Amino acid sequence: MTEKPFASSADLADRQQTLEVLADGVYALTAEGDPNVGAIEGEDFLVCFEALATPVAARAWLERLREHTDKPVRHLVLSHYHAVRTLGASAFGADVIVAHDGTRKLITERGRQDWASELARMPRLFREPASIPGLTWPDVTFSDRLTIDLGGDRGELVLAHCGRGHTEGDLVAWLPRHRIMFAGDLVESRAALYTGDAFHRPWATTTLDRVAAFGAETLVGGRGAVTRGREAVEAAIGQTRDFLTTMLDRVGRVHAAGGTLKEAFAAAHAALEPRYGRWPIFEHCMPFNVSRLWDELSGVDRPVIWTAERDREVWNALQS
Repeated sequence: MTEKPFASSADLADRQQTLEVLADGVYALTAEGDPNVGAIEGEDFLVCFEALATPVAARAWLERLREHTDKPVRHLVLSHYHAVRTLGASAFGADVIVAHDGTRKLITERGRQDWASELARMPRLFREPASIPGLTWPDVTFSDRLTIDLGGDRGELVLAHCGRGHTEGDLVAWLPRHRIMFAGDLVESRAALYTGDAFHRPWATTTLDRVAAFGAETLVGGRGAVTRGREAVEAAIGQTRDFLTTMLDRVGRVHAAGGTLKEAFAAAHAALEPRYGRWPIFEHCMPFNVSRLWDELSGVDRPVIWTAERDREVWNALQS
């Protein structure tokens, strides 16, 4: 058997980026399975959603955005704490960086380790990592909901925490006027899930139920193409739920039978690979996903911190 390259370390091919105008003053940048970002125009300012992995990568996104609007960035919203979503923040010059309370806690607790971990796992996303000035710290955090008045006749942007899911500090951004949602990594569209810092049962049930209850008609997930139409949005949420419930079932069976982590990995991989195996980051994610779920089933409530060293240990044990 050929040994698989570590995580996404061998994934060095550039991705085609596509900027889409979803509604008047609402933008999304997708990139064939790389992390998605977005922006919403207020009357005289911008709200940007996600920061990318480095200031250099973020500036390239902002150059594309400036073809449509020259409004200054007032708010930069971070959906969660992972390095590829946060470390490019300095490029935006935002007046206020907004995140959930849990995101600030996680950056404090494990932000430095996550930076080293993700840089080693996904080096292509870290364009000129030396440009990163340090960890990104939110200026404003909240526990449940925060509403931004967009001014004029543009309505409001609602930031909401739907429960523990991809991390314990995820938030979504909801535009009621257009029925558009930026869901972060709580929902993926034709991209595999990363669940190494997840809470699988609440994510698969109450958290996704709350996401679905908004009734979005356009959804920008964390990765993958923009999803348009109520049925397609429901399908994307359903895909996310199916991935989680399949993992819970297969890993749960092995755990209950007194099996091993390696056996659980094999069972989950075999069940998911036929449907999801060709989607972005599937092979990358699976060892970390199964390791986290195994811990949960063993009574470990909060995820063990991923370090570059632990990443390699888990990968070598399960995926090599």
